[in-house]
Amino acid sequence: MVRGLSVALLGAALAAFAADPGSVSEAEIEKIVAAIATSDSERNVIRRRLTGWRELQVSPQNKALGEADKLRLVNDFVHETPFFCDPVMWCAEDFWSRPVEFLANDGGDCEDFSIAKFFTLKALGVAEGKLRIVYAVYQRGSFTGAHMVLAYYPSPDAEPLILDNINQSVQPASNRPDLVPVFSFNSQGLWGAKEAKGRGQPGEQYRAWSDHWKRVQSEQAVRSVSPEQRKSGECQAIIQRSAWCR
Repeated sequence: MVRGLSVALLGAALAAFAADPGSVSEAEIEKIVAAIATSDSERNVIRRRLTGWRELQVSPQNKALGEADKLRLVNDFVHETPFFCDPVMWCAEDFWSRPVEFLANDGGDCEDFSIAKFFTLKALGVAEGKLRIVYAVYQRGSFTGAHMVLAYYPSPDAEPLILDNINQSVQPASNRPDLVPVFSFNSQGLWGAKEAKGRGQPGEQYRAWSDHWKRVQSEQAVRSVSPEQRKSGECQAIIQRSAWCR
């Protein structure tokens, strides 16, 4: 990940950042690089990831692809970013990053991968009604943990395809018995696991996720954590408590 990013500097660089969390301009990329990079390697990482993301989205050739090819293209691009659990990446139990945050910091966990895929596919012309972020329980052997993936529905009644950072090949949901869906959502609504067509509103039990989702679509300053913060006792305690960090 990119080290030592300043929240204040990055916040200033993104003061006029595009309201669309799935877009970034060339000028904004250069502002980010100038504001936060402290070495040539950091400049290279930030520029490579954000420029690559922008070029992927604006390419007429990519926009003309069929949706199955768009899924594979976006899935492969997003998975070039390393996995880091939230406590290591953000010194927080749970944090959802915007795509520019995820890519500029060059790291994130399951919800960050899912969110980046969601907004990138939308930018390539995939209808939001076909995309849902799925909160699920992941089960493998004796391990059980909360997880997030992106589901793509070719049609409203079709079996969804799953885009996941654990199993990185695009798979039909029936091929993923290790995932037990709990609920899914996009900007249009929230669905329980057994609701094939129904649309609900977030209830009290979903308030935390709703708050995270609002932040993802906001223009708040991009967050980062310095190496010094990460070494703190508070941060290390959060890391030790997390099953995903082991």
